Amino acid sequence: MRGSKILITGASGQVALPVALALAADNEVWGIARFTDATARERLEKAGVRCEAVNMAAGDFNGLPTDFDYVLNLGVAKSGRWDKDMAANAESAGLLMAHCRGAKAFLHCSSGAVYDPPGDEHRTERTVLGDNHKPLLPTYSITKIAGEVVVATMARALGVPATIARLNVPYGDNGGWPLFHLELMLSGTPVPVPPGGPAVYNPIHEDDIIAMIPKLVEVASVPATTVNWGGDQFVSLQEWCTYLGSLVGKEPVFEETDQTLRGNPLDVAKMHELIGATTVDWRDGMRRMAATFHPELISH
Repeated sequence: MRGSKILITGASGQVALPVALALAADNEVWGIARFTDATARERLEKAGVRCEAVNMAAGDFNGLPTDFDYVLNLGVAKSGRWDKDMAANAESAGLLMAHCRGAKAFLHCSSGAVYDPPGDEHRTERTVLGDNHKPLLPTYSITKIAGEVVVATMARALGVPATIARLNVPYGDNGGWPLFHLELMLSGTPVPVPPGGPAVYNPIHEDDIIAMIPKLVEVASVPATTVNWGGDQFVSLQEWCTYLGSLVGKEPVFEETDQTLRGNPLDVAKMHELIGATTVDWRDGMRRMAATFHPELISH
């Protein structure tokens, strides 16, 4: 992606910020968010990203241009308020597509949290949906499902090619869920895990996320293309905590509870077919992440 005009939502967030920084090198990138973090905004602007303060839940995009080549909808709300999260995670996507109806492609970042089968089988794009994240984030899964429906509907109504990508455990030098677990271990706090066997996921490093963006927009279509988006390696929460603990001299203490997330392994066969494979080994990526946030404990 070079020489394109790109709009990125949630630009100050964990996933979107490194994407915006990478794309700004060769494109005209606009980033929208509430920008309550002044440091993140300054970092983006220094890289050439044009930042505009926009409240996604309000859905007012009148101050933005309409001539973007690509829209990357990477923003997310997890307030726990149904009105706010439904507006930000679902309604705003449709309003943004209507505002940017001339775009070549609209990438909507959804989540593996939309799946809720009864067992631990690998989730394909046709696996049963449900309220997977209810124990911790009561609005998250439902508003993510609603967002997918809005995007799929607007793609057909407006003729805007769209990709709905179901992301699974993003992490990297800008943080992520595994970093949260590392901080728990460093503070001596038990790590919550679901009862039963290991909780397996497909963690995906931000380098692979950035590398896959061009292909994700390339496969956008009408009707929308839906694809799982995760790392090639299946890694349990217990496994990455044990590895991170070994880097900092902390042995994790696991505490079984129903009030946490179940494992959520994704079948990435369709991703391989449409987009390709990931390249960052999870141990390398997590070591880099740990070294970024705790250089006093881990050498790069």
